[in-house]
Amino acid sequence: MIGRAKLAEPLLNVETTQRGLSLFMLQSFLDIRPDHPFSIQNLPYGIFSSAGRAARVGAAIDDYVLDLKLLEERGLVPQLGVFGESSLNPLMEKGAAAWRQLRASIQELLDERNPRVRDDRSLCERVLIPIQQVMLHFPVQVGDYTDFYSSKQHASNVGAMFRGKENALLPNWLHLPVAYHGRSSSLVLSGASIRRPYGQVKRADESQPRFEPSREMDFELEVGAFIGSGNRLGEPIPVGTAHEHLFGLVLLNDWSVRDVQRWEYIPLGPFLAKNIGTSVSPWVVTMDALEPFRIEGPTQQPQPLPYLRHDQARSYDINLEVGLQTGSIQSSATICRTNFRNLYWDMNQQIAHHTINGCNLRTGDLLASGTISGNERGSFGSLLELAWGGKNPIELPNGEKRTFLEDGDTVIMTGYAQGDGFRVGFGEVRGTIVAAR
Repeated sequence: MIGRAKLAEPLLNVETTQRGLSLFMLQSFLDIRPDHPFSIQNLPYGIFSSAGRAARVGAAIDDYVLDLKLLEERGLVPQLGVFGESSLNPLMEKGAAAWRQLRASIQELLDERNPRVRDDRSLCERVLIPIQQVMLHFPVQVGDYTDFYSSKQHASNVGAMFRGKENALLPNWLHLPVAYHGRSSSLVLSGASIRRPYGQVKRADESQPRFEPSREMDFELEVGAFIGSGNRLGEPIPVGTAHEHLFGLVLLNDWSVRDVQRWEYIPLGPFLAKNIGTSVSPWVVTMDALEPFRIEGPTQQPQPLPYLRHDQARSYDINLEVGLQTGSIQSSATICRTNFRNLYWDMNQQIAHHTINGCNLRTGDLLASGTISGNERGSFGSLLELAWGGKNPIELPNGEKRTFLEDGDTVIMTGYAQGDGFRVGFGEVRGTIVAAR
């Protein structure tokens, strides 16, 4: 039942106020729990369909999906003509001014002081659809997908395992955001199963490779950024204005096949080990929603070359967790807690480097952060690190142990930025490993 919420204390802090954001606390007429990911301060966008409604644009609020097409037909949101589309791309192409106008209009409609939707029960029931009654679809039509390698701790951990501590970071890593081009065709929506693949693997004690199902399936905890507006071929995006090209973020699980990867990646990097499926969460959290949580990134030494330097706070305080659910336990066990702030290279530097040669990014392109690992074992963003290449298995509450993922294992990633009495959350991205065939 849709009910009234109680007033709470102001949510935005002094640092937020200094950025010119309003100190006034938004409060919805919906009775939203303080720990709910989809607050009125969030309003992430996605694509949904339901009985009698074709795929269209919606915004998540509390346990509902707000039908933006119906609101547009009633003249209650800006007339952008994009809300009946089956992807967010047309909305993303409208640019930052349109995004902000739309967001402000939705927040005004959902504000507890505004009776327009609050007091019209028939309208409420039409435009606010219980989320369990809808089907969610992949939110964006992705043309190109790039996966970065931007967590220093993750790169150091993997390098130490493969090359030894002295050569953990390759000479270029502290000078540029390393990345590779992935396959947009194998991006999948949260909930899709991931099939264990066959591949060429070479064991350390064997002279020749063999062809068999992978024994080393892994997850990678990442955040993906969608490009809203791109650049022309031949025209780089300066690091100081790169943030203007970002539409929003999602959670991303870059499933990895470690035994296949170990054999194939030299000299050109990941290939078959990385395109078995990459899971993406359905709700895109806008950069405007994350603005109050913008923070300074880590100190970079040596100082990057001039085209990668900027003095803006462009990291974000986003809590990230990974849960693992096996066939023998009903609830997931948390095996990783980390934070987006652990990225060494920020998204603006990634964009500036990606385009410095004139490469053109386009609306809907997806840039993945790379595995996000903190400094302690419990904050490592992959099983490869958590179990240290299989040498130190992790133990689950029921006594089961894991070095890599087994058939039937479900990985559940969640993330949220914590405000004073509210959250800006991503929901979850989940996937289950199924047997090879």
